[in-house]
Amino acid sequence: MVKNNPFTLTFGKSPNEIISRYELVNEIITTFKSNTPVSHAYLIEGIRGSGKTVLMTSIEKEIAKEKDWLVIDLNSTQDLLSDFAMRLVDSCKKLSDIIKKGFSFSVAGFGLGLNGDPQNRDNVSIICELLESLKKKNKKVFITIDEVVSGENMKYFASEFQILLRKDYPVFLLMTGLYENIYSIQNDPALTFLLRTPKINLEPLSLSQITKTYQSIFNIDIELAKKLAKITKGYAFAFQALGLLYYDYRDSLPLDKILLKFDDLLDDFVYRKIWEGLSEQDKNVLLAITDSKIQVSEVCKKINMTSSTFSKYRERLLNRGIIHAPQHGYVEIILPRFVEVIQYYVD
Repeated sequence: MVKNNPFTLTFGKSPNEIISRYELVNEIITTFKSNTPVSHAYLIEGIRGSGKTVLMTSIEKEIAKEKDWLVIDLNSTQDLLSDFAMRLVDSCKKLSDIIKKGFSFSVAGFGLGLNGDPQNRDNVSIICELLESLKKKNKKVFITIDEVVSGENMKYFASEFQILLRKDYPVFLLMTGLYENIYSIQNDPALTFLLRTPKINLEPLSLSQITKTYQSIFNIDIELAKKLAKITKGYAFAFQALGLLYYDYRDSLPLDKILLKFDDLLDDFVYRKIWEGLSEQDKNVLLAITDSKIQVSEVCKKINMTSSTFSKYRERLLNRGIIHAPQHGYVEIILPRFVEVIQYYVD
């Protein structure tokens, strides 16, 4: 019997084999379940393929096990407030004594009152009445938004969410996003509460856990498992991609040939999009950085840039999760085989 490949490249789908971030999952769940939560919202920030959605899904699954919680997944491309109202209504229909007889809700956001009275209700009014009923029943609402983007839609929803918090409604929000989108949202003067919202920057996965996983699945010795883990550099997508390829080709191809296929997957799924989102000067800086750590002074010399000018690009690439500073005065590309892939983008 042929076993199914335990790895996946599908974004948004929780893989069969994951490296759990237990500490982060526990931090957020403990905060939200506290009698006096220090925050009702969290932001998870990371580069494409860093595991933001997997972390959010892990937290969501744990919250969903609690009988007093409702889980609401919102689509960032939709009207968030209308989407929230409709999904909240759907969830409340499964509970007793929350929605009274005669209540209705239309796609346009209007419906009958909770007690069946014929007056129209807009989205905010419906949300507030449902949350008031849920609060009396000691129920809490956990909202997730994956890959948030800045804009009027997000601004309107976040502003209303802040009002719900002021009214002491039991609502909690977990969002994921790229650095540039989170930065734009947090620095919107109309959304000051998000500026104070705890933000989690996803670090690379544990190489020791990747090693153990590869060793177990492939039944290989620890030295080879370590070698494979080091190739991924702890990058979540790379852990899945290399695992998927090694699972399929380990008996038919040498490792160097598997790595060529690995480069193609990184290119197709992640690196091309990252590269296209960079400025020309960002690209020049990255092309001057080798795959191993390099002195900042050497990078500046290569591209004829002053250290003060370089610091601006260094900070931006650090925040995006493309490079890191292993020690003072040095930088290094943190993404696996990024240099091998981007060389084909350059004329």
